[in-house]
Amino acid sequence: MLMIGKQLTAEQRIQKCLVDIMNEPRYIALAGVLMIGDRSVRDDIPTACTNGRDEMYGREFVDGLNDAELRFLILHESYHKLYQHLTTWKHLHDENHQLANMACDYVINIKIADDNKCGFATMPEGGLCDPKYRGMDSALVFKDLKDNGTGQQQQQPQQSTSGDGVTPRGNTLDDHDWEGAGELSTDELRELKRELDEAVRQGALVAGKSGADVDRSIQELLQPQVNWRDVLREFITTTCTGADYSTWARPNRRYLSAGLYMPTGISEKVDELVLAIDTSGSIGNTELSAFLTEVKSVCDTVRPERVRLLYWGHEVVADEKYAAHELDQLIESTKPRGGGGTDVNCVCDYMVQHNISPQATIVLTDGALFGDWGKWSNPVLWCILDNDRAKPDVGKYVNIKTGDM
Repeated sequence: MLMIGKQLTAEQRIQKCLVDIMNEPRYIALAGVLMIGDRSVRDDIPTACTNGRDEMYGREFVDGLNDAELRFLILHESYHKLYQHLTTWKHLHDENHQLANMACDYVINIKIADDNKCGFATMPEGGLCDPKYRGMDSALVFKDLKDNGTGQQQQQPQQSTSGDGVTPRGNTLDDHDWEGAGELSTDELRELKRELDEAVRQGALVAGKSGADVDRSIQELLQPQVNWRDVLREFITTTCTGADYSTWARPNRRYLSAGLYMPTGISEKVDELVLAIDTSGSIGNTELSAFLTEVKSVCDTVRPERVRLLYWGHEVVADEKYAAHELDQLIESTKPRGGGGTDVNCVCDYMVQHNISPQATIVLTDGALFGDWGKWSNPVLWCILDNDRAKPDVGKYVNIKTGDM
């Protein structure tokens, strides 16, 4: 195999490939991200690793790669940085280190492979790549790997059925320095996020002026971030206090005799609020506690007569009721349980069967549902965790990143 630039040192080859990437039109918008942090070559690193800011490369590993493979490796480390994997998905690492590493690599590798069918960057032998994870984020890949029992032993190569030339295979391409990421101070993490945000904005600006396409990952990061707490608070207060006229349905009989057709509206008195909690496995105690804390904070203002928690997967497995005077014990008293599949229709059916007619329902889920989004007879807000691709066709929704909870 011809090794372009083989006479160069590992450090020189990395620098050369870095310049190649920044000169490639499709990666112009990524140039600023590529310049963040330090890169070093070490003899004690088996492959490569990053702590989310700095990158370290194994000398022997780099020497065994051709230039296209080395470009892929540099892009791989840079996307870990861009996606802030080691801070965003730390809770996955805490649950299962190996699956977290695999999930993050699957997300990155299929993206780079799709972007480089021309051969500019090719995945080194043994990397993890499976077309079924195309477009998914690390949390959903992690859940799929966990549900399928992956991680107890090394995955064996499989045959791709996608027909796109990408074959599922291999191991993690690099190591992920989660401990090193945890050693970054709060100020360092804040500065890193500021640098990444600025690099993304400047990169998109330069790419736009040059006529180059802006990477979809960059475009998504440029979208304004919605504060899920604000959305939750607005939904509850608006829906439950009668300020949302679009929810009115029945005429107010008081005005019919005068020939006026006025809607009844929602009473200032809030009778019941339902919280439907997906227990399929991707929502942990930390996320649930943060969610319930925010709901309780809003309820301190709205003061519903009752809050009802429905835990569900493929069926409703628990129904907890809290009266107004019991809301202070909501977080401490609730007992999450359940598991299995995710079919939200079980919640709709349960509410019909038990004559539950709340003024509003809030669903906390990862959005990876079997079937449709259900049939609801009351206003519903979907709080969707770590799944930007989930877009319910009924009610309102807000996407939440675990790291923002």
